[in-house]
Amino acid sequence: MHDCDNKEIVVKLNAGDNMAKNEVRTITLKVSDNTKEKMVEYFEDKKRDKTPPYAVFQAKEADTMVTLYESGKAVFQGISADIDANIWMETEKHLNPGKKLEYKKVDNNPKNKDKKIHYNEKLYNCTSIGSDEVGTGDYFGPVVVTAAYVTKKDIPFLEELGVRDSKKITDEHILKTVPQIIKRIPYSSMILSNEEYNNKYNEKMNLNTIKAVLHNKVLLDMTKKYKTHDYIVVDQFTEPFIYYKYINNLPEVQRKITFVTKAEDQCLSVACASLISRYVLIKEFEKMSKEYKMQIPKGAGQKVDEAGAILVKEYGTDILRKIAKLNFKNTEKIKELAK
Repeated sequence: MHDCDNKEIVVKLNAGDNMAKNEVRTITLKVSDNTKEKMVEYFEDKKRDKTPPYAVFQAKEADTMVTLYESGKAVFQGISADIDANIWMETEKHLNPGKKLEYKKVDNNPKNKDKKIHYNEKLYNCTSIGSDEVGTGDYFGPVVVTAAYVTKKDIPFLEELGVRDSKKITDEHILKTVPQIIKRIPYSSMILSNEEYNNKYNEKMNLNTIKAVLHNKVLLDMTKKYKTHDYIVVDQFTEPFIYYKYINNLPEVQRKITFVTKAEDQCLSVACASLISRYVLIKEFEKMSKEYKMQIPKGAGQKVDEAGAILVKEYGTDILRKIAKLNFKNTEKIKELAK
């Protein structure tokens, strides 16, 4: 691994924090060709095998079904449709300044037409330390976990930058935005290489255990440096009691954590941590691509299998232990393709 007065509560996006569980919205957005290209690139590894007539693709993004049509109409359907559609609205505005946005929102539940998405204002308008991780769904590349410290005074600055969940912002935008963030926002990042990951991963040390250990490390690092904060927030990936069970044998454990589902949409320190982690991951992929003189793809789709087969043919199967997560199903597919 490489180091690059709160009340312990659990906050979830339920009826009190967001739309009710079964409340579904439909949002349509007309996108330009350059935005279409970005969408195709982003959803490459999330596409469904079957698509509706005249559709470029259909893909599932968390709680949202996204369909992009040849005409440029993008349809977002689901509980998180607002969040996902807003990301691509911002992308459309960024790529095509001055062009009027064409979109339509439809609430499929008439009883909820006057409802709005409610965020936890206490978590948003506060001084907090938040952590998030990336790379756990990528076959190649490391796992990166970051904790960031955001004060109330930082909120206008981050809002002006349009800080959002890194999973829904293009790599190009992250590369431009994060250098501005890290000049002002204190953070602590840890990179777990795939070689280290493969050495640690076993029945007793699964992915969630690994993540908990890394989160604990960066949070301890930040809370020791920045003692004035209202909340310590973690993007919840398991139940709190299980999280603490994973790390109860460590010599020092960070307590008083607020666990939040979709925390990057609720808490700016987690949003910053998510963006910084993604930035670090992008840079790691750039290093790998340069070292092996080929584009190393993200995700775990077909392109990953094809790239893996090329690497195995060139360097042998041992290369996978160094730069890939061996427990992924891709490993066997790659070995078959490389024969």
